[in-house]
Amino acid sequence: MTPERYERLASVLNKRQNDITIVLENVFDPHNISAVMRSCDAAGVQDIYILTTKIPRHKKWGAKSSSSAAKWLTIHQFENAEECFAALRKSYSTILTTHLSSDAVDLYSVDLTKSIALVFGNEHSGVSEEIRKLADGNFIIPQTGIIRSLNISVACAVTLYEAFRQKTNAGHYSQRKLDDRRYNELFKEWGFKEEV
Repeated sequence: MTPERYERLASVLNKRQNDITIVLENVFDPHNISAVMRSCDAAGVQDIYILTTKIPRHKKWGAKSSSSAAKWLTIHQFENAEECFAALRKSYSTILTTHLSSDAVDLYSVDLTKSIALVFGNEHSGVSEEIRKLADGNFIIPQTGIIRSLNISVACAVTLYEAFRQKTNAGHYSQRKLDDRRYNELFKEWGFKEEV
């Protein structure tokens, strides 16, 4: 491994965040999933959860929109909601869904510097009632237009960059968040991947 390659991998891993994740529930279009993965990579989110309770398990992602982001992320796939949420509860303190409801809080009032999992629903019906019942609450992205929803990959990017802003201001990217074991595992895994 060249010194430049070593420095690049170390620089990215030093900014990976261990206290925020994205969960996608029954998202049909693999290109939407890939676009979300690209945003996760850009914002330093290492783990992403793909839950497929009503659609077939995904076998691949849309390579064009991901620019191969999937190979740099840790992807957890579940077909059972309870099992997925049990895994999430082990690593994240709060789970919020994106859902337009009377009790939903504004994205900009959510403290995204704390340990949190953010759930986005599918392209047609959003987050299911089953998943909303398992979560701790809902949030919305403020909008003023007639159409009151965004494409899932856009909604995720907006949310992640609010998290990025809050975490940057809180100094989260200036200190390593991954423990030694996870850092070394990922460094070794990434070292075998092709050059970026």
